[in-house]
Parts: sequence; structure tokens; C-alpha cells
Amino acid sequence: MKNILLWLVLLSATVSQSQYALSTGNLGDNKRASVTEFIGLAQITIDYHRPGVKGREGKIWNTDVAHYGLKDLGFGTSNAAPWRGGANENTTISFSHPVTIEGKNLDAGTYGLHFILGETDDTVIFSKRANAWGSFYYDPTEDALRVTVRHRTLEKPVEWLKYEFIEQTDENATVALLWENRMIPFKISADVHCIQMETFKSELRTKPGFTWQAFVQAAGYALQHNEDDQALEWADMAINARFIGQKNFQTLSTKAAVLKKLNRNKEADKLMDEALLLGQMIELHQYGRQLIGEKKPQKALEVFQLNYKKNPNVFTTNIGLARGYSAIGNYKKAMSYLEAARKQAPDQVNRDNVMASIEKLRAGKDIN
Repeated sequence: MKNILLWLVLLSATVSQSQYALSTGNLGDNKRASVTEFIGLAQITIDYHRPGVKGREGKIWNTDVAHYGLKDLGFGTSNAAPWRGGANENTTISFSHPVTIEGKNLDAGTYGLHFILGETDDTVIFSKRANAWGSFYYDPTEDALRVTVRHRTLEKPVEWLKYEFIEQTDENATVALLWENRMIPFKISADVHCIQMETFKSELRTKPGFTWQAFVQAAGYALQHNEDDQALEWADMAINARFIGQKNFQTLSTKAAVLKKLNRNKEADKLMDEALLLGQMIELHQYGRQLIGEKKPQKALEVFQLNYKKNPNVFTTNIGLARGYSAIGNYKKAMSYLEAARKQAPDQVNRDNVMASIEKLRAGKDIN
């Protein structure tokens, strides 16, 4: 009886002390690792442990190290376990937003990552159980998704198992498990535009939504991506929303751009005329340059002239008029404003740019 009580006391002491255990590094000989990548706003994170080859070249695949098919591992509740895709606890993969894996939908969340290995093809399993140890407790009823992929042979061997993101585009990335002489890739895609729009809608109801600038930003994005009705709603909020709405060059010009896209040109022109009267020097200068880019040189010149009238004989407005007159082919007039700007250049970089423009005009070339 004394021995039993002593054992219980020692066990209790061990358990109570475990909460004060010091942090340690790798578990055994396996390196702990994490890798994160973004597809647009969609964050993808893989947490795993990295076993090493350690002299077992040619003895990794289709062995007890990384077995093919499903296998009874002699421990836990699973008698048909896949490979764990790493070492120690579950390898996990997390998605901040819904994605598609090899074209199949998968909800946001964290999943245990397992593999049913084969001679040429492998099945990648995303399990709803993400906190187990290895594959010893794998249960197929907890699968969220399975996809089948073909593995590749690596030209250069990889000593420590690792996951990398490869073959990336704006809306896709391929996750690759690499170990010894093999790569197991699977493609992840995210609806970047849809996620971005939903994020704007959500964030505009929080702290960013207390500024007109956020509505201008959202409206500009929506307009660029042909979400014209939503762009108009946000542009109008930037002007008229209670407490935060303002009439200024940015808000009015943004709504004018949306109206023009909707072929409501008279409304757009009227709003733009109002915006120009409120424009600051740099805003007007940039808008004039935008009009030149849109092949509207006469309208651009009018904007530069308005800017000069509001801000006479300063470096920026002299440059603006030089660009405006150059755009309509009046190089002599453009040269006079460039000469004035040359004397006002604030630094060497700007002086060099002005001199380069003067040389273009002398050669009979448009400076825009």
C-alpha cells in the first residue's frame, strides 16, 4: 500500500511539474518547420516536422519509412493508415479562405495532411482531424477532401523533407512535398477577386469604413474589375456617407469615372468640372497626365492651364504646361515653360529630367 501511495505522489509531482517544462527545439532528429504563402489575400500555412534521409537513399519510398497504400502501423485506432507526410504530430495545412485543390472545393480551415502513396500516383488527403499524432488515429470518415496527383522524380536529392510553393501565378500556387528523390505536387487556387471584394465589404463596416479614402480605394478596385454597380455605391458613399463623406477632387473624380464607365457622360462631365475646382496642384497635374495617356491632349492642356492659374509659375505647373503644349504639337510654347521649370528644379534629378525633355523638344519629339 505504501508503494502504491508513493507511486501516486511521484506521478502527481511529475504531472504538476510538466506545465513548467522548458521549451526545447526539435523532437528527436526531426526538424520543426513552417511555410506560409499568400494567393491574393488567401493565406496558406503548412506546419510540419522534417525527417532526414540519413543514409537511407533508395530505402525511403515503399518501405516502413514512407509506405505505399494503407497500412496497419501497429498502434492507435487505425488499421489502414496513410503516410503522415512528415514526422511526429499531424502535418497540418491551413487556409484562411476557401480554395480549390486540383479543381475541387475546400473550405477555409486547418486540416491534417496525409498521403496514400503509389508507384506513379499519390492520393493527397485533407482530414478534418488536425491535432492527432501522425496517422495512427486516421479515420477516413473525417476526410474533407481527397485528390490524386502524379509524383515527379527530382534531379537533385533533398536530404530533409520540406514543403515549398512553386509554379505561382496571381491566382494559383503548387504545393510541393520534396524528399529524397521525389516531389509530390498539388495545385491550390483561390478566387482572388471574390475574396478581395468580400474583404472590402467586411472591412468597410469596421475601422477603415470611418474614412472616405477607404471607399475611394474600394470603388477604384471595383471599377477596375468591372464591378460597376458596386463601384458606384462605394463612390457615392465616399461623397455622401454620414459623418465621413466629403466632396473633394478624389471622391468626385472617382464617381465621375464610374459614371463615365456606365455611359452616363453628362453626369460624369458635370461632376468632373466640380472636382477640378477642388483639385490640389499635384492632383490636377496627375489628372492632366492621365488625360494625355488617354489621348485627350486638348482636355489635358485645359487642366494644366487651370492648374497654372491656381498655382502660377511654380515648377510643377510649368512642367504641366510644357507637357500640355507638347501634347498638341506646340513645341515652341512648351520650350518656354520648360526653360522656366529648369531654373526652378528642386534637385539634380529633376534638373536632369528637364534637360532631357528640352533635348527631345529640340529634336522635334513630344516629351510625353
